[in-house]
Amino acid sequence: MPTASEGGLMAIVVQIAPIVAIFILFYFLMIRPQQKRMKAHQALIAGVKRGDEVVLSNGMVGKVTRVEDAEAMVEISQGVNVRVVKSMIAEVRNRTAIAANDKG
Repeated sequence: MPTASEGGLMAIVVQIAPIVAIFILFYFLMIRPQQKRMKAHQALIAGVKRGDEVVLSNGMVGKVTRVEDAEAMVEISQGVNVRVVKSMIAEVRNRTAIAANDKG
């Protein structure tokens, strides 16, 4: 014969279980995929090198001419170089082998 304390404990578990399930669902559907995308973007940024064609977050397409720690120099038109923060690089379109000027 169940006592009153066992029924009370079971009622608490039944009330808390849906909340825990929602948190687990949020983790697998929202948080975990976002963390994977963030890690992939960081790896993409770390792998940017001279000669790569990149798309910036504002939609400009250019060619990387110089790479520093946190910034890159991108040629958006012939003779027009802009300095951009590497985290604003949205996509690397054409990865190049060693650029002609980088042989050494």
